[in-house]
Amino acid sequence: MELLRSNLSHVRIPGPTNRVYKHECCVSFDTPESDGGLFVDMCSFLAFGKDYVGWNYEKTKHPVYLHIKRTVKPVSEDRPSKKPTLLAIGVDGGFDNNEPEYEEIFNIVVLPDYVSLPFPSVELPEKVRLAVDKIRSVEGAERKEQVAAWVADKKKQSDYALKLVQLDNGVVVPPTGWKCAKCDKTENLWLNLTDGMILCGRRNFDGSGGNNHAVEHYEATRYPLAVKLGTITSELETADVYSYPEDDSVEDPLLAQHLAHFGIEFTALQKTEMTTAEMELDQNTNFDWNRIQESGEDLELLFGPGYTGLANLGNSCYMAATMQVLFSTRSFCSRYFVNQSLKEAFDIAIADPAVDLNMQLTKLAHGMLSGKYSLPATEKQEGIRPRMFKSVIAANHPEFSTMRQQDALEFFLHFFDQVEKVHAQNSSNTWIVDPSTSFKFGIEERIQCPSGKVAYNQRRDCILSLNIPLHRATNKGELEAFEKLKAERHAEGKELSNEEIVRPRVHLKDCLECFSGPEEVHDYYSTALKSKTTAIRTAGLTSFPDYLVLHMRKFVLEAGWVPKKLDVYVDVPDIIDLSFMRSSGRQPGEELLPEADDEDMSPPNADETIVAQLASMGFSHIRCQKAAINTNNVGVEEAMNWLFAHMDDPGIDDPVSGKGSASSGDQSKLDTMVSFGFPVELARKALKESGNDIEKASNWIFDHPEASGGDPALPDGGGKYKLLGIVSHIGTSTHCGHYVAHIKKDGRWVIFNDSKVGVSKNPPLDMGYLYFFERLD
Repeated sequence: MELLRSNLSHVRIPGPTNRVYKHECCVSFDTPESDGGLFVDMCSFLAFGKDYVGWNYEKTKHPVYLHIKRTVKPVSEDRPSKKPTLLAIGVDGGFDNNEPEYEEIFNIVVLPDYVSLPFPSVELPEKVRLAVDKIRSVEGAERKEQVAAWVADKKKQSDYALKLVQLDNGVVVPPTGWKCAKCDKTENLWLNLTDGMILCGRRNFDGSGGNNHAVEHYEATRYPLAVKLGTITSELETADVYSYPEDDSVEDPLLAQHLAHFGIEFTALQKTEMTTAEMELDQNTNFDWNRIQESGEDLELLFGPGYTGLANLGNSCYMAATMQVLFSTRSFCSRYFVNQSLKEAFDIAIADPAVDLNMQLTKLAHGMLSGKYSLPATEKQEGIRPRMFKSVIAANHPEFSTMRQQDALEFFLHFFDQVEKVHAQNSSNTWIVDPSTSFKFGIEERIQCPSGKVAYNQRRDCILSLNIPLHRATNKGELEAFEKLKAERHAEGKELSNEEIVRPRVHLKDCLECFSGPEEVHDYYSTALKSKTTAIRTAGLTSFPDYLVLHMRKFVLEAGWVPKKLDVYVDVPDIIDLSFMRSSGRQPGEELLPEADDEDMSPPNADETIVAQLASMGFSHIRCQKAAINTNNVGVEEAMNWLFAHMDDPGIDDPVSGKGSASSGDQSKLDTMVSFGFPVELARKALKESGNDIEKASNWIFDHPEASGGDPALPDGGGKYKLLGIVSHIGTSTHCGHYVAHIKKDGRWVIFNDSKVGVSKNPPLDMGYLYFFERLD
């Protein structure tokens, strides 16, 4: 006890601003349930497993720890699973995660000799007792960051509800017997709250659902709100109200009044249809996506190094699938596992290791690749819970910091951006190799205008995004027969079975050829002709990276700019040869388009149609303008891809301006940059890219070392690649559904479905969203 009293200066009582870790080790995936339990530093409130607490003592000299050991209480019989009624985890009506009950044992441990004192005990100093009570009572930082009791976002009140004008047209809606006013549909019916029209909902790809009459009525009349008949009950807040201009399910605080206008007494109605949220919930609970998840297969589970699953933290499958494939590459495996130990990462962490990206990536790599957390289990594979990693990588990001489903492509780009920034900050450590470099390559675009003169543009990227040319489908005959059958069934009021559906099948080589082949660019301003014209664009790769990621653009915009997923198969071989895509550069005899003069350099014009379509998706007007301008007004899809790739650019929200000669104010800023030691041309380029903001320009230079010639040469080699892994998506949108990874390991395909890892008997190679290839040489 005297030993403890002599170290009371190292004991703190956590305050409201302190982050307390008590569920997971900061440098490993050890928990209070692990054999050695968990040690909580009573000064910093960081937690460590038994093999790592000594490192913290060596580094900080903090001697006093709260040791927590938890054991599972025996359960007499399995708890029955309840069908969830709410899209939530850990709350009444939500998904039952069947968390066991635990028995906890606490001790105070003093290092370095691991002197143990039982808790509770009246002999302990009051400061220690108060500190332990506080540590036990506060919500752990891990749980605060990854809240288990996740509830879907509350519907927002519609901007159109309070000022909705209803037509006094005498329409009275009966309590039953509804039918679409334009067809014979009697299900999935929507009542327009302006004029009382009852019309059917959207049509699905396979011909099921409605006939689009409700949305077509909105497009013709602009009447904004509709309520789904069959969802109206005495619990009026559960009714499904949809706002067409806001493109979302919304809350209508005046719904009772709006229904009464058409003679509807909501208290007498019974529920007969699922709401949109319930249909999403039904999809999440059924997981009836057999091919990608290989449902129904007798899965042979795999254990050991490289076969550790990642538990779903609540819609985190996009992250799990992406990280599984990345840590199957040599570059990421070498950087964070082979060449860096947990101890090294902990020692170089400047402050809190729980919020240090290098530490958390190393922790994740060792957790996934060491095999320590992938031992044969009798019941199920638990996997590891990457809570700290998700907290760090998603910090301050408006989307990834939420518990909503996200786009795996956007996460991949965000992750690479963060990895690059960390390595740029540690550029003095030449022995540390940025693993993202092995994914980078150069793209060269050649644009030829009718004058015969050409322009070349080069950029660097880490992902090759490909359109899917449906007109090159290899099964056109089958598709024509399917369309005929679908029309016949539609006329008969019948729906097609899953077995009868035929999907387009396109070869990957056709997607690659469409990327590099000739493409018309309309409204291209030619400095040779001094006017807008139609130019021809071709593209090629200036280098072949060690690892090539192909993104299949399966999401397109339908009429009304509603995102739609292409239901298409892409035939992807195990080996591909991209040699034909090697850029040949400027050819002898080619004449370059002249440099733009001051007249040409007036503020560029953005296609307002593209701007309006992007703005309707929630992007700011300035960002939409810049996206259209920087993609030469080619189209919405190209502009949207540019936006996703430049979200974090300095000056992205600065006003659009021309690129003419510098004003006197600009010249003074240029002089200031030069006085910092930057070359004139580099300073001028940085100011232009940063909206003439000196601070942003300085940051731009450090974030773009290639601009000053400081970027290492891109990896390069032959054009032959072998397929390493795929990330597949199930669902109608990248922001809902489920992601699964399939990876070629040890000569066989392996499925990584969150915490489940097993031998893949039928990998869905033609259904990938992201394809990862490794260069053969």
